[in-house]
Amino acid sequence: MVESELNQTETTSTIELRRSSRPRRPPSYLKDCVSLATESPKQYSEPKTLKSALKDPLWVNAMQEEICALHSNKTWELVPRPTNANVVGSKWVYRIKFKEDGSIDRFKARLVAKGFTQVPGIDFDETFSPVVKHTTIRFVIALSLSLNWSMRQLDVKNAFLHGKIKETVFMEQPPGFVNPKTPNHVCLLKKSLYGLKQAPRAWFDRLSTFLLHHGFICSKADSSLFILKTSSVTTLILIYVDDILVAGNNDLFITNLVQQLGREFAIKDLGPLHYFLGVEFIRFKDGLFLTQQKYTNDLLLKTKMLGCKSIATPQILKEKSSSSDDIIVDATEFRSIVGALQYLTFTRPDITHAVNRACQHFSKPTMTDLKAVKRILRYLRGTQNWGLRYLNNTPHSLYGFSDADWAGCPVTRRSTTGYCVFLGANCISWSSKKQPTVARSSTEAEYRSMAHTTAELTWITYLLQDIDVSLPRAPQLFCDNISALHMSVNPVFHARTKHIELDYHFVREKVAMGALVTRYTPTSSQIADVFTKPLAKDSFFKFRSKLGVYPSPPTSLRGYDKEPNQNQLIGVDSMINKDEKSAKREDIRIATNGNKSLK
Repeated sequence: MVESELNQTETTSTIELRRSSRPRRPPSYLKDCVSLATESPKQYSEPKTLKSALKDPLWVNAMQEEICALHSNKTWELVPRPTNANVVGSKWVYRIKFKEDGSIDRFKARLVAKGFTQVPGIDFDETFSPVVKHTTIRFVIALSLSLNWSMRQLDVKNAFLHGKIKETVFMEQPPGFVNPKTPNHVCLLKKSLYGLKQAPRAWFDRLSTFLLHHGFICSKADSSLFILKTSSVTTLILIYVDDILVAGNNDLFITNLVQQLGREFAIKDLGPLHYFLGVEFIRFKDGLFLTQQKYTNDLLLKTKMLGCKSIATPQILKEKSSSSDDIIVDATEFRSIVGALQYLTFTRPDITHAVNRACQHFSKPTMTDLKAVKRILRYLRGTQNWGLRYLNNTPHSLYGFSDADWAGCPVTRRSTTGYCVFLGANCISWSSKKQPTVARSSTEAEYRSMAHTTAELTWITYLLQDIDVSLPRAPQLFCDNISALHMSVNPVFHARTKHIELDYHFVREKVAMGALVTRYTPTSSQIADVFTKPLAKDSFFKFRSKLGVYPSPPTSLRGYDKEPNQNQLIGVDSMINKDEKSAKREDIRIATNGNKSLK
């Protein structure tokens, strides 16, 4: 009886539901639309071994393309295996390259040398290779927008293969592509290869030599910035390994330059600046919008926080302690998440201080630190499409805002330095960092912060001098501490300030030479306050908008429901003009006292 019931159950479970055979047609107004839910796209994964890669024709073709490129580049020649020489191994690395919209661009198989088996002094000597600073990238973009220059991005195919190595390096034949006639031979490398310790340096030397030969000069402020300046042409080239950004005032000259680069290297012209170093650049009416929306989405997906509840601010004002706060969490996972958040600060200055505080707990992260990181991710969930807004036709004035949180660290009682630098209305540099020593007073902490900001302003002026762009007036440094401003113009050492290191007093030298102007700003208008401590919601929103962090501009013709007001469009310039009356009295008093002391 039990068997009959089971058989009856199996029979009824296999009966298919009756479905209508009536043909289904979409409405006429949806005829031009495509449904993304009708067919699920095939999920591709990156193989971990050569055996699994050989089973997929797509990866086989990718490996064959790589081998053909290596042979056409004459990367090596096969020689008999030497007896007393180090032979470096090799392996295949597989990556799926995506476009800015998340779709698959191509399948890339890379032959990589096992550089960890190289011997210093035998296989390699110097390995250092300069990389352009993020501040330089933002500086060039902001300057190009203000001067109405065109910007184009280039990609170098197999960039490291173009470098010439000076050392004698032997490598095993590529796995899966061993020459059947000479299976025991090894590769004597003539060109550099990915994975070699000297490969980045060899590639940069090759490219920089080509640019210097064609009239470019290397910037003294950033060795990855190359400048060509004539009476009618100004061209800038930024090099970030194999990604190149070209900006200039002459489109014809840039086109000819790209053609010359293409004859020397395997250059792919990607057109106007739109996706560079994982940052998406969106043009809108008033300027350029920088966003890392895809990177943020991938990070939330990786941390399984894509469906979490969003929150308004990245930091909590007052932490609530519990019994589980001191539990040690997985340090490897913690470092991986925080390291990913560090790169996100390229376009998100609003999370800089929160990420900096998380980086201070790499050695032994606790549950409290993990909760702070999760709060940052919850904040990013609600501002996933936000980014940095740069405006067109802004003046070349250079502003700096400096602030410090005295004894803000509850463990070491060290202060936190925070600053941001604006070129016109566009924020191009910012930092949040704990000071190396304990400050005895708030004045000392603020003065140290002014010194760091002055160093950044000085470095940016060197970039402007290299490009031969003059400022309409000396850079201005805003601080909300009157005592620190007195120290910047008063050469007299007081008993409470004589212990400060002498290298911090170069602020006073810059002011005396007229290369810097220090000004007072009220605490309510101190933008750098967001880089020193957690803020309330209203203050955080105010300073975030002054930094230029906004949601992505609309793609529809309707635009925003509410047009932004004039203060939002002008940015920091409007705030400076607005606070000028309130700060004028303090500026006069500080300048008067400083002039008396100088006399």
